[in-house]
Amino acid sequence: MNRSRRLKLRIFRIVVLLLMGAFFLLPIGAMLEFSTRGNSVISPRTLDAWVLIAQTPGLVKGIVTSLQLAVITSLGMLALLLPTMVWVRLRLPQISRIVEFICLLPLTVPAIALVVGLKPLYIWININVTPSVLALAFAYLILVLPYSYRSLDAGLAAIDLKTLSEAARSLGAGWVTVMWRIVIPNMPSAILNAGLLSVALVLGEYTVANLLNFQNLQVEVAYVGLTNAPTSTAVAVGALVLAFVLLMVLTLVGGRLQQQNYIPGQRA
Repeated sequence: MNRSRRLKLRIFRIVVLLLMGAFFLLPIGAMLEFSTRGNSVISPRTLDAWVLIAQTPGLVKGIVTSLQLAVITSLGMLALLLPTMVWVRLRLPQISRIVEFICLLPLTVPAIALVVGLKPLYIWININVTPSVLALAFAYLILVLPYSYRSLDAGLAAIDLKTLSEAARSLGAGWVTVMWRIVIPNMPSAILNAGLLSVALVLGEYTVANLLNFQNLQVEVAYVGLTNAPTSTAVAVGALVLAFVLLMVLTLVGGRLQQQNYIPGQRA
């Protein structure tokens, strides 16, 4: 590639990054400006809306609930999906398309139709198991399947899973050891990305929780927004910043882990 072409490509990348950055940062900046707007010329800026977050019991409870749901959903997704995908790739490759279709199916089902199907199940869970809002993790596990599947599938495709697992098995390792010491260390970026997607979806989910009469973060933000728009906007900004920070941290951590666990000869 000649020098002029490299220069054009670099300029193109910078322009794209600036446009995408403006697309995402300008709305967040406008929300931050609105949440800190004062009521007079003497005090043009105030943090009263941010202070009220900690003083609003519903918001605090919604934040804690959504964080708990994010952790439960992410761990449940990994415990269910990753071993299944590994087993299918090694033992039942002929049904890989069926598994992919099942995992991607929630993308084609509208949220309202999904809630109609889940409502009788949640009535039974509420009566016979638990009325806790944490039961929403079952529904969220279905919602995150398409995104998590794509991330984990890309990670598994980047390693020679069959050779690594057969080598470990020939040395006497069990399947739990293969998963814990072979599969997971060789695809940290994919696992972290799948977890981040799950966290982002749970923190931003509103429709299912509201229709099933559960109180999570977004439902509480909507209620607070009816009486105090700056405070609800402040919570929304905080959630977006939290997701961005998590993305950056997981990207850096995943990149370092990938370099530390790189095995010569595996596919890039």
